[in-house]
Amino acid sequence: MKTIKSIAIAILVIGLIVLAGFKLVSNKKKSEEETRTVAKSNDSISVNVSKVEFRNINTTYMVNGTFEPAQEIDFPSETSGKVLSVMVDEGSFVGVGQTLAIIRADQQSIDLTAAEAAYQNALTDNERYENAFKTGGVTQQQVDMSRLQLKNAKAQLDQAKIRVGDTRVKATISGIVNQRMVEPGSYVSPGTVMFEIVDVSSLKLRVEVDENHVVNYKVGDIIKVRASVYPDKEFAGKITFIAPKAGPSLNFPMDITVTNNTANNLKAGMYGTAVFSSEEDETQNQQILTLSRNAFVGGLSAGEVFLIKDGKAQLTKIVSGRNFGDWVEVLEGLKEGDTVVTAGQINLSEGAVVKIIDRN
Repeated sequence: MKTIKSIAIAILVIGLIVLAGFKLVSNKKKSEEETRTVAKSNDSISVNVSKVEFRNINTTYMVNGTFEPAQEIDFPSETSGKVLSVMVDEGSFVGVGQTLAIIRADQQSIDLTAAEAAYQNALTDNERYENAFKTGGVTQQQVDMSRLQLKNAKAQLDQAKIRVGDTRVKATISGIVNQRMVEPGSYVSPGTVMFEIVDVSSLKLRVEVDENHVVNYKVGDIIKVRASVYPDKEFAGKITFIAPKAGPSLNFPMDITVTNNTANNLKAGMYGTAVFSSEEDETQNQQILTLSRNAFVGGLSAGEVFLIKDGKAQLTKIVSGRNFGDWVEVLEGLKEGDTVVTAGQINLSEGAVVKIIDRN
């Protein structure tokens, strides 16, 4: 009897222990659930926001670029020899065909003399064979061979004359000597660069234009151009090239040719600005629906922003238009008065609760 009583007590104790364990586990789960609910209701992400509004915007579209010379060429030597004289200095203006330098032509002169002698011999032999053929003294084959030898001698003479001519280095474009790499007494070989000449009578301003503006222009259109070092001067430029394909930046390369003034004030390498607008655009602003450039998630090309609605973040797809520096035109997806996140997007996800700490 005592044994049965002991067993019953043991079973009762074990049951109480198990029941207490279940109760503790249940209370823990309930506590964790309540903690998650409270945390969810209180957890918010701090962000900066801005309003989508109509703003008074100057619609002048300007793009910066660098002036490049219309023509630029390096003049190499085409023969070997010592430079006897240099006829121009850096900064000198040269015309097409002007002699820039003279290279000693001792070997070339010897080759020319030998070529002239060989040609005269071939000419004399050919005349002799031609006369002999008329009387039957030689065969047609011998005459043909003589004619071929005369032709080869003439070709070698022409080549020798060219080599002698190569000793006078002449300009093939008009322009200004930008660099002179040789001095009298220098020894040059074929391919040795002797001069760099640039033509700045006209220059090309290379810019990149976005797709919203490139469609409005064509080759031949006149564009206003300004140089950063001459803020009070304005130059007329003509579009001479529009790339058929956008570059890595998704903009289209464009060349605008500008005729320099008589003083050649514009220099290759200067910064310039192409102004794509009419006079009315520059004097009148327009009311345009815009949002902050900082609102875009993943850059302008992504076209996504976080819209604040009922205190929560809502990822919204929009269609943007022209870029006006800090502001971007809104074409579709948002309306006036909407609030968008401009800082803190990295921490946001769809439906996240937000806390606004700054409006700009």
